[in-house]
Amino acid sequence: MKTPIWFHPTTIKDMNKRAEKTLAEYLQIVFTEVGDDYVKGTMPVSENHVQPLGILNGGASCVLAETIGSTAANYCVNQEKAYCVGLDINANHLRPASKGTLIEATAKPIHIGAKTQVWHIDMSDQTHGKLICVSKLTVMVVLR
Repeated sequence: MKTPIWFHPTTIKDMNKRAEKTLAEYLQIVFTEVGDDYVKGTMPVSENHVQPLGILNGGASCVLAETIGSTAANYCVNQEKAYCVGLDINANHLRPASKGTLIEATAKPIHIGAKTQVWHIDMSDQTHGKLICVSKLTVMVVLR
Protein backbone atom coordinates (compact mmCIF):
# COMPACT_ATOMS: atom_id res chain seq x y z
CA MET A 1 0.00 0.00 0.00
CA LYS A 2 1.27 3.44 -0.92
CA THR A 3 1.54 6.24 1.60
CA PRO A 4 -1.21 8.77 0.89
CA ILE A 5 -0.01 12.10 -0.51
CA TRP A 6 -2.83 14.13 1.06
CA PHE A 7 -2.00 16.62 3.82
CA HIS A 8 -5.35 15.86 5.48
CA PRO A 9 -7.57 12.87 4.78
CA THR A 10 -10.07 13.83 2.10
CA THR A 11 -13.17 12.46 0.45
CA ILE A 12 -14.89 12.94 -2.88
CA LYS A 13 -17.70 14.61 -0.92
CA ASP A 14 -15.20 17.27 0.25
CA MET A 15 -13.93 17.79 -3.28
CA ASN A 16 -17.42 18.07 -4.79
CA LYS A 17 -18.44 20.55 -2.07
CA ARG A 18 -15.38 22.67 -2.90
CA ALA A 19 -16.46 22.80 -6.57
CA GLU A 20 -19.96 24.14 -5.88
CA LYS A 21 -20.82 27.45 -7.58
CA THR A 22 -17.74 27.31 -9.83
CA LEU A 23 -17.07 26.66 -13.50
CA ALA A 24 -16.63 23.00 -12.57
CA GLU A 25 -20.23 22.81 -11.38
CA TYR A 26 -21.48 24.60 -14.53
CA LEU A 27 -19.65 22.08 -16.72
CA GLN A 28 -20.98 19.21 -14.56
CA ILE A 29 -17.54 18.04 -13.42
CA VAL A 30 -17.95 15.53 -10.60
CA PHE A 31 -15.22 14.02 -8.45
CA THR A 32 -15.73 10.26 -8.34
CA GLU A 33 -12.74 8.66 -6.61
CA VAL A 34 -9.79 9.55 -4.44
CA GLY A 35 -6.98 7.07 -3.86
CA ASP A 36 -3.67 7.25 -2.02
CA ASP A 37 -2.00 9.09 -4.92
CA TYR A 38 -4.67 9.97 -7.48
CA VAL A 39 -8.00 11.70 -8.01
CA LYS A 40 -10.64 10.83 -10.60
CA GLY A 41 -13.55 12.83 -11.92
CA THR A 42 -15.99 12.88 -14.81
CA MET A 43 -17.51 15.39 -17.18
CA PRO A 44 -20.30 14.70 -19.68
CA VAL A 45 -20.07 16.02 -23.21
CA SER A 46 -23.21 18.09 -23.81
CA GLU A 47 -24.16 21.18 -25.80
CA ASN A 48 -22.26 23.23 -23.18
CA HIS A 49 -19.00 21.39 -23.93
CA VAL A 50 -18.75 21.29 -27.73
CA GLN A 51 -17.32 23.49 -30.44
CA PRO A 52 -19.14 24.28 -33.72
CA LEU A 53 -18.28 20.88 -35.25
CA GLY A 54 -20.20 19.18 -32.44
CA ILE A 55 -17.17 17.63 -30.75
CA LEU A 56 -15.66 18.31 -27.35
CA ASN A 57 -14.04 21.75 -27.17
CA GLY A 58 -10.35 21.50 -26.28
CA GLY A 59 -10.84 24.26 -23.72
CA ALA A 60 -13.37 22.10 -21.89
CA SER A 61 -10.76 19.33 -21.72
CA CYS A 62 -8.35 21.85 -20.19
CA VAL A 63 -10.96 22.92 -17.64
CA LEU A 64 -11.49 19.28 -16.68
CA ALA A 65 -7.74 18.68 -16.37
CA GLU A 66 -7.12 21.84 -14.35
CA THR A 67 -10.11 21.22 -12.09
CA ILE A 68 -9.10 17.66 -11.21
CA GLY A 69 -5.36 18.42 -11.02
CA SER A 70 -5.51 21.69 -9.07
CA THR A 71 -8.05 20.30 -6.63
CA ALA A 72 -5.77 17.33 -6.00
CA ALA A 73 -2.82 19.72 -5.58
CA ASN A 74 -4.68 21.76 -2.96
CA TYR A 75 -5.25 18.66 -0.85
CA CYS A 76 -1.47 18.06 -0.80
CA VAL A 77 -0.81 21.27 1.16
CA ASN A 78 -1.88 22.63 4.54
CA GLN A 79 -4.77 24.78 3.31
CA GLU A 80 -4.57 26.99 6.39
CA LYS A 81 -1.08 28.08 5.29
CA ALA A 82 -1.07 27.75 1.50
CA TYR A 83 -3.11 27.15 -1.64
CA CYS A 84 -2.29 26.02 -5.18
CA VAL A 85 -3.12 27.80 -8.43
CA GLY A 86 -2.48 26.84 -12.03
CA LEU A 87 0.77 28.11 -13.50
CA ASP A 88 0.88 26.22 -16.81
CA ILE A 89 -1.25 23.64 -18.59
CA ASN A 90 -0.50 21.58 -21.68
CA ALA A 91 -3.03 19.37 -23.43
CA ASN A 92 -2.64 16.96 -26.31
CA HIS A 93 -6.00 16.15 -27.89
CA LEU A 94 -5.74 12.61 -29.24
CA ARG A 95 -9.25 11.88 -30.55
CA PRO A 96 -12.65 13.58 -30.58
CA ALA A 97 -15.53 12.99 -28.19
CA SER A 98 -19.10 13.74 -29.17
CA LYS A 99 -22.28 14.67 -27.28
CA GLY A 100 -23.49 11.95 -24.96
CA THR A 101 -19.97 10.79 -24.08
CA LEU A 102 -18.81 10.70 -20.45
CA ILE A 103 -15.17 11.72 -20.00
CA GLU A 104 -13.20 10.35 -17.03
CA ALA A 105 -10.07 12.19 -15.89
CA THR A 106 -7.39 10.73 -13.64
CA ALA A 107 -4.81 13.04 -12.05
CA LYS A 108 -1.55 11.68 -10.62
CA PRO A 109 1.40 13.70 -9.34
CA ILE A 110 4.69 13.81 -11.18
CA HIS A 111 6.27 16.17 -8.60
CA ILE A 112 5.02 17.54 -5.28
CA GLY A 113 7.38 20.25 -4.11
CA ALA A 114 7.31 23.09 -1.62
CA LYS A 115 6.84 25.77 -4.31
CA THR A 116 5.45 23.90 -7.32
CA GLN A 117 3.65 20.71 -8.18
CA VAL A 118 3.35 18.95 -11.55
CA TRP A 119 0.39 16.69 -12.33
CA HIS A 120 -0.32 14.29 -15.20
CA ILE A 121 -3.98 13.99 -16.19
CA ASP A 122 -5.31 11.29 -18.54
CA MET A 123 -8.81 11.82 -19.98
CA SER A 124 -10.65 8.85 -21.45
CA ASP A 125 -13.97 8.26 -23.15
CA GLN A 126 -15.78 5.99 -20.67
CA THR A 127 -18.06 4.66 -23.40
CA HIS A 128 -15.24 3.25 -25.55
CA GLY A 129 -12.36 3.26 -23.05
CA LYS A 130 -10.15 5.26 -25.40
CA LEU A 131 -7.74 7.99 -24.36
CA ILE A 132 -8.96 11.32 -25.77
CA CYS A 133 -6.57 13.80 -24.14
CA VAL A 134 -3.43 13.85 -22.00
CA SER A 135 -2.50 16.91 -20.01
CA LYS A 136 0.31 18.14 -17.79
CA LEU A 137 -0.55 20.77 -15.19
CA THR A 138 1.97 22.80 -13.20
CA VAL A 139 0.67 24.58 -10.12
CA MET A 140 2.31 27.13 -7.87
CA VAL A 141 2.05 26.79 -4.09
CA VAL A 142 1.16 30.23 -2.69
CA LEU A 143 1.66 30.98 0.98
CA ARG A 144 -1.22 32.77 2.70
